[in-house]
Amino acid sequence: MARYTGPKTKIARKFGEAIFGEDKSFEKRNYPPGQHGNTRRRGKKSEYAIQLMEKQKAKYTYGILERQFRNMFKKATAASGLTGEVLLQLCESRLDNVVYRMGISPSRSGARQLVSHRHITVNGKLVNIPSYSLKAGDVVAVREKSKSLETIERSLSNSSHVYEWITWNNDTKEGTYVSIPARIQIPENINEQFIVELYSK
Repeated sequence: MARYTGPKTKIARKFGEAIFGEDKSFEKRNYPPGQHGNTRRRGKKSEYAIQLMEKQKAKYTYGILERQFRNMFKKATAASGLTGEVLLQLCESRLDNVVYRMGISPSRSGARQLVSHRHITVNGKLVNIPSYSLKAGDVVAVREKSKSLETIERSLSNSSHVYEWITWNNDTKEGTYVSIPARIQIPENINEQFIVELYSK
């Protein structure tokens, strides 16, 4: 399988930040992995290395493969507006990401699984494609039969994040993707300009 399924803390340490959410193991060792740990002298990174690192960070954060990501970049290039900002907005409008943002799942990989296993509906219809692109005004809900799932209940009870571009009703277990988020509203620590520079070479 092409998607990364290995230890997430190792990847988080590579980028120097907990990109997969709260991680106690990362907090203990928040330096790059490797035999010599924190003592190894690391030379100055080239411009290309920095740009590549940023692209890899974005891909791992949103759980997107290279071909999908490149296609999204092409789409962002063709759209009006800043390419980097549009690219992140496309990542944010994916169904698996919105399910994660609504608190239905504690992680994007968990959200992807919920979508794939047909637990989520969009505008009343079952959608099992994690990369499905939502439009402003779309209503995302937990399927009636899945509302009592323990994993969903637990995730919702622990969720405390509030995003301006999303509304959520805990009683009906449905929310609305109100609008496409502006760059300032996207909390991910990604320098999208580096990604644009890398793909534009």
